[in-house]
Amino acid sequence: MASTRAELLRLRKWPAFWIVLGTWILLNLTFAYLFNYLAYTSGSDSRMSNGQPREVLLRQLLPAAVPEVFTQGMAMFGGALMLVLGALAIGSGYGWGSWKTVLTQGPSRVSVLGGAIVALALTVIVLVLTAFVVDTGVAALIAATRGESLALPSAGRALLGIASGTAILGMWTVAGALIGAIARGPALAVGLGLVWVLVVENLLRGVAAIFDPIRPLTDHLPGTAAGSLAGSLRVDSGPATPGVLDILSRGESLALLALYITAFAVGTTWLIRRRDLV
Repeated sequence: MASTRAELLRLRKWPAFWIVLGTWILLNLTFAYLFNYLAYTSGSDSRMSNGQPREVLLRQLLPAAVPEVFTQGMAMFGGALMLVLGALAIGSGYGWGSWKTVLTQGPSRVSVLGGAIVALALTVIVLVLTAFVVDTGVAALIAATRGESLALPSAGRALLGIASGTAILGMWTVAGALIGAIARGPALAVGLGLVWVLVVENLLRGVAAIFDPIRPLTDHLPGTAAGSLAGSLRVDSGPATPGVLDILSRGESLALLALYITAFAVGTTWLIRRRDLV
């Protein structure tokens, strides 16, 4: 608990922490609501340029659709930002020498790393809840101005959306922590992580479309699990947000994300515990 409190204090005092979280909230609102609202209000035809009917576009801007809408951006750019946060949180301890300083004060490596991972988990939970509340408020404002229903999503669907968002962002955050530990620094870890999230997985899925033997691998990558979980929340058909997939079922996606979270957390702790920090 002492290590968790110390890590939370360090994160709260760190400007990069607030920049990453603020950027995610801003991008979430921009792509989920601002652009869609502008497309809806400026469209004159019953069908938008991307093939999405105007009534469907409006329905996605209402409070009842928040669990579906706010998870759509988590599979790619939301996950990429949280991977950056995880890599910075763990990798910066090498460049600053803070890992060596902390571990000479008495706490064990497992205790210190456990506190860091718990602090990151709490950050993810608070971020997801904040995004859900903010999105609900924006959606309610849009519904009120357009004279539409202010009905909220059911409790079960709201909890499903929050749990799904927590699993997606949590997996990418711990993945960033592992890469930060492997690279022993934030810069290389951030670069490698972003290349994997934004480029490598998409290329591998493209290759799998023409070379079927690697499909079992690509169907169980971290990004595939995250994208499939986000895709399982979709209600309306039509063009999906980049990174949102329908390859795995909801149960398979959750189980795979839980496995990745456990493996990444254990791997990070084992790696820092077993090797020198110099």
